[in-house]
Amino acid sequence: MGMLDGKKAVIFGIANEKSIAWAIAERFKREGAELAFTYAGETLAKRVAPLAEELGVKLVLPCDVRSDEDIARTFGTIREAWGGLDILVHSVAYANKDELKGSFLNTTREGFTTAMDISAYSLIALAKEAVPLMQGRSGSIVTMTYYGGQKVFPSYNVMGVAKAALEMSVRYLAESVGPDDIRVNAISAGPLKTLAAAGIGGFNQIAGHVASKAPLRRNITQEDVAGTALYLCSPLATGVTGEVHFVDSGYNIIGM
Repeated sequence: MGMLDGKKAVIFGIANEKSIAWAIAERFKREGAELAFTYAGETLAKRVAPLAEELGVKLVLPCDVRSDEDIARTFGTIREAWGGLDILVHSVAYANKDELKGSFLNTTREGFTTAMDISAYSLIALAKEAVPLMQGRSGSIVTMTYYGGQKVFPSYNVMGVAKAALEMSVRYLAESVGPDDIRVNAISAGPLKTLAAAGIGGFNQIAGHVASKAPLRRNITQEDVAGTALYLCSPLATGVTGEVHFVDSGYNIIGM
């Protein structure tokens, strides 16, 4: 038996086979979950479709997380297909590339709004639609964050502020939906070579520094994060909510 046998999980944020969300999807599938994927735009559709086919995923739905109408339509389709939902994985973040260069002082109003909307508010927007489908099912919501939401990292800039908002949203959401036996947690992953990371200036230097200073003396893998997501969405973590769970080879404990 798998740890997620009979569970229904929708995963937002798969961009390609290097995505954290893809590693989570693979792990969930091995543990018995039935999956649904979403994508934003035709470019991502072409990448997500073959990955969905690889895992036998039938529900592959277009959804722009900036659109409440898109979100409502997506969860309406899930309700029609499944009747309910057990797991929501939110692995969505975006900032304009120009906002991830140079001084934080150069942050624009438009860039700030975009980063906050897609990277932080989208979790709230998705939860609004997911929670009614999770009633009576001990649901779990998991999002992805980064240590740059708590400490300053070079060039992370407005994304760090968005991640800070995301992490606080996790706590407020956890309190809001806890009476419905729904849990909300975040995974703070160490640096990984993903499509999103490619836009961060100095990423290779950051990854090298973490590998040399973290207690485990290595960077993490997508599979490390997927294992933690499995734990947080499984019966093993029924008493865990509102947490920011680090998966970073221990880097966050180091002061100097």
